Amino acid sequence: MRLTIVLMLFALSKIRAQETEKQDRDSIYIHHIEKKRDPVKILHAEPLYIDLIRDLGARKGEREWNIGFGITDRNRYDQYEALIEYEWAPVDRLGLEVELPFSIYPPSQNGAAPDSRLNSLKFAGQYSFLVAEKINTSMAIGYIHELEMTEFTNYGKGDLFTGNVYNPFYIVAKRWGRNLHTLLYTGPQFVHHFSEGAIDTNWQINTNFHYMISGTRNFIGIEFNKNTGRSYFDMTIRPQMRVGIADNLLIGIVTGIPVSRENERLSTFLRLIYEPGH
Repeated sequence: MRLTIVLMLFALSKIRAQETEKQDRDSIYIHHIEKKRDPVKILHAEPLYIDLIRDLGARKGEREWNIGFGITDRNRYDQYEALIEYEWAPVDRLGLEVELPFSIYPPSQNGAAPDSRLNSLKFAGQYSFLVAEKINTSMAIGYIHELEMTEFTNYGKGDLFTGNVYNPFYIVAKRWGRNLHTLLYTGPQFVHHFSEGAIDTNWQINTNFHYMISGTRNFIGIEFNKNTGRSYFDMTIRPQMRVGIADNLLIGIVTGIPVSRENERLSTFLRLIYEPGH
């Protein structure tokens, strides 16, 4: 009986020690990110598919390269997507971004696949106007402008640019304790077609939940990407994970599961994130 009690006490002390070690690792890592220098910055998990322009509360000199690859089953044909993206912070709290997103369509037997193209020249800015350390909350506003481009096969045959996309947005993020992260990214999107002169309007509402592994930047989580217009509502659920390969290199893996499979089925997306020294 005494031996059993001793073993139970030993096991409890071991569990408590492991929990204390876990909390210490969390505290050290969060302190490393947030207290490295002024201004104050809250550690938040950044979604992988609809990513942010720069970290919330960005500090001057931060920069990052992203390369993305994905494939989507569009029912009648496959769509391959790729992107090259550079983001940086010229001053504290302000992030800027330039992105080149591509859509590649292999020839399909039924001839339904569109022509491949560089979708647009994409420019964006994001300013964190609130970084509340006591409640681990950050807020930001931003704007994305896209110059939409024609298909590769039409180069030299007409207008290179086919439209503008205007996309203001708002972000609020909160960390609950040390590991649980939530984030809302939302805003209207106005698509101006040059050929018709018409403007289509839709609203993007992206909600995110992530659990960050103790003492690391690795996480598992999920995005709910919602797009709604005058007569439609689409939502894609995107389970995801991020893993650190080196101190300045991360890889993100995303799976897309559409709620309605009328226009697409499953998709996958891979994001490589490289942070040069700053």
